[in-house]
Amino acid sequence: MDSLTQIVLGAAVGEAVLGRKVGNKAMLYGAIAGTIPDLDVLASHFTDTVTALSIHRGFTHSIIFSILFAVIFGWIISRFESYKSFKGWFSLFFWAFVTHPILDAHTTWGTQLFWPFDIRLAFKTIFVIDPLYTLPFLIFLILAMRHKRHTKKRRLYNNLGLLISTFYLVITFFLKWLAFTKFESALKEQNINYLKIDTRPSPLNTILWSANIETNDAYLLGNYSFFDTKPIRFEIYPKRHDLLGDLKTNEDVLRMIKTCEGWYTINKVNEDYYFNDLRFGLMSLEPNSENFVFKYKIIVNDNDKVQFEEVQKDRRDGKKLLTDLWKRLKGN
Repeated sequence: MDSLTQIVLGAAVGEAVLGRKVGNKAMLYGAIAGTIPDLDVLASHFTDTVTALSIHRGFTHSIIFSILFAVIFGWIISRFESYKSFKGWFSLFFWAFVTHPILDAHTTWGTQLFWPFDIRLAFKTIFVIDPLYTLPFLIFLILAMRHKRHTKKRRLYNNLGLLISTFYLVITFFLKWLAFTKFESALKEQNINYLKIDTRPSPLNTILWSANIETNDAYLLGNYSFFDTKPIRFEIYPKRHDLLGDLKTNEDVLRMIKTCEGWYTINKVNEDYYFNDLRFGLMSLEPNSENFVFKYKIIVNDNDKVQFEEVQKDRRDGKKLLTDLWKRLKGN
């Protein structure tokens, strides 16, 4: 999830664990702990694209990290804070650390919660930024901050924030199931044979859903809003995996394919080849658009080393997409 959401979650968890003992300091340390796992993004400045993508939400989003660094931070903070309980500070940091990847596991990218085991949890029930999740949570946290640490209202407001946000996460599973059944029915009605289907919410909401459908030689992409009155329409994107040629067996290419869980297409523009990660959809709702959210130029060096250079996004495309998504959300 986005940084603000993780700060709010961390602060609320910190308050729930040590609020009565240390007051607003519990929220402060919880908020700080809630952002620490995302420092893995700094890896992109020190390594290649494929490695940075493969380790993103890896070790720092694991249970092992949560335990290990809760011990470290718990010990450090207990040395100079007036509240000297190592157990209390350990609990605060552990729960602030571990709830971060648990929340991220609901997004499309997912997390390697059980690192070093090669298991990525990605429920794909909520977008990385969702106002319906964050804003109520933030409001109750602010209300809690306005009361003294021993008051019942402070604990009530903080607990309400945690309960409502958790309830919303549970609801997203039901919404995903409803969307999945709609896509499944549409494919059946249109006599489309497919290998597998993958669904996810569109940006900023859980009303409009997107689906990737794999067939033998192509992927179908479609959108469905709970306000739709017309049949779902699927756009066809040929896989073009054959364009990789001998690169199909290249180690870096195989790692990239694994990272995107096999959801990718290849296209050629002039003499350049591009790798498109389908998991996050398109930057446009226009039919047959090739403007994918994550698109990488494939560069082969003289020593046959393959590099992936991310194509920069145009902010104008992003603004137009949000406008188009709002219109599409209201139904077809």
